[in-house]
Amino acid sequence: MDAIRHHSFGPPEVLTLEQIPDPTPGPGEVLVDAVAHGVHLVDTTVRRGESGPPLPLPSLPTVPGREIAGTVTAVGAGVDASWVGRRVAAHLGRVPDGGGYARRVAVAAEKLHVIPERDTGAPLDPADAIAMIGTGRMAIYTLDIAAVTAADVVVVTAAAGGLGTLFIQEALNSGARVVALAGGAAKLQLLRELLPDVLPDALPGAQPGAQPGARSDGEAVPLPGPDRLALVDYTVPDWVDAARAALAGAPATLVLDGVGGELGTGAAALLGRESTNGEATDDTAPADVSALGGIGGTGPATPRLVAYGWASGAPNRYTSWAGADRIESSVEVRYALGPDAPPMPDQRPYQERALARAASGQWRVVTHRVPFAEAARAHRELEERRTTGKVVLV
Repeated sequence: MDAIRHHSFGPPEVLTLEQIPDPTPGPGEVLVDAVAHGVHLVDTTVRRGESGPPLPLPSLPTVPGREIAGTVTAVGAGVDASWVGRRVAAHLGRVPDGGGYARRVAVAAEKLHVIPERDTGAPLDPADAIAMIGTGRMAIYTLDIAAVTAADVVVVTAAAGGLGTLFIQEALNSGARVVALAGGAAKLQLLRELLPDVLPDALPGAQPGAQPGARSDGEAVPLPGPDRLALVDYTVPDWVDAARAALAGAPATLVLDGVGGELGTGAAALLGRESTNGEATDDTAPADVSALGGIGGTGPATPRLVAYGWASGAPNRYTSWAGADRIESSVEVRYALGPDAPPMPDQRPYQERALARAASGQWRVVTHRVPFAEAARAHRELEERRTTGKVVLV
């Protein structure tokens, strides 16, 4: 069968298409003919030979990859034969050599999810299912930690990525306002197209201050749905000023950051009145956000940063990961991944919830698809931030 392997650590070119023996499903396993294979940023760090969390380095040669979707073609001992012919998706586990970049994969039956049909009756695309098994699952988990409400003003870094596109949709569905940070005109256009055809209006309490949505008699009127999403290109020098303008002079209440570095730190500074270079102004306390509450009884929105990684290679300076360089702030920091994050619970319920959102149409799934034989290209584009949505080999 076709598989992508690497015999040494290094640049994307170490990934090569090879022929290796077909696997045989063991007891409790099924054989899946895979048609979609998830690519994760951590796959690139393992390929480079960078040891450390979340995954150790594998023995070489290795077939990377931990997410697959396809059709069951055989079952091992103890597995119900009715699995044969079913369309499935699976996360292969937190291992560096999961074998997911292969056209046939032996998978424990307990890890399988039947790919659901959409509410329209059409089958969910295998690549979209892959996005939900890995990235969608992480999005649900992170959003649970963030606890987004209609009272929030949300800033999303890497907004055009696999997680970012889902964060935006969930925040908008919750009635919140969103400032989306993405790199370049093409990514901003993708986010414009991601906007639902009909976006529910929100009351002005879901934005900084009530003035833009208030009548002269003081009674609240809805804020038009499309006005709840602002797009900012973080590649331009004055992106922080543009973000502040989008916030109408008030702070954000929630930052979702998996980038870290200058971008994540600059975004986190929007939560309070600290400057983006880490030097506090005269007022270092978070701004009064009590006016942001009151949407359906949600109350005030607590300023908080939810950190789930540092894709830039440098930590967000508002997190404990920055060590001695940490910026002291009264902003609450919550961790979804990393050294200070709580142990992640059973992933299966989060995977099921994500699949259900995609099948119902509540989430529009964005994927960056690359031919299976061009895995090296997929890694390079991911490392160079030239991808949008979830990267999938097809």
